[in-house]
Amino acid sequence: HAKTAVVGVSGGLDSTLALLVTVRAFDSLNIDRKNIIAVTMPGLGTGNKSKNIAIHLMQKLGVTMREVSIKKEAVNHLKLLNHNMIEKDVTYENVQARMRTMYLMNLANLEKGIVLGTGDMSEIALGWSTFNGDHMSMYSLNSGLPKTTIKALVKYFISVYPQVKNELKKV
Repeated sequence: HAKTAVVGVSGGLDSTLALLVTVRAFDSLNIDRKNIIAVTMPGLGTGNKSKNIAIHLMQKLGVTMREVSIKKEAVNHLKLLNHNMIEKDVTYENVQARMRTMYLMNLANLEKGIVLGTGDMSEIALGWSTFNGDHMSMYSLNSGLPKTTIKALVKYFISVYPQVKNELKKV
């Protein structure tokens, strides 16, 4: 009985493809794109380039857009762990991945939706997914696709959604 689809959008290849496929599915089913809740969650190392790509994609595709900074919560959690916050180690990175997933899961519950995963087969095979973080979703769109295929599909979507051509070329 899901009413919405929730997807985290970073401005990278994987989340871009997940967003594009979701938009395509909603268009095919004549479901209003506003029922796609796309969230960018800038963290401690988020660059302006990727964040701006994510924002422009969401705006131009006409989905419901949210921006939620996780910086403050990540810093607080790292302090609780007595992390020095200088070393950009696995703890530093995974705290942020888990916070993003927690937010998406809770938002999906609130909005009567499902979380669409963005992790790809290459990351899964190499063990680059964060346990209880970005490997979790209610439906994982990219899990059977290697990174090379994801790159090719994002390029293909330039012809499907030309209004985001500039953003897709930057991803």
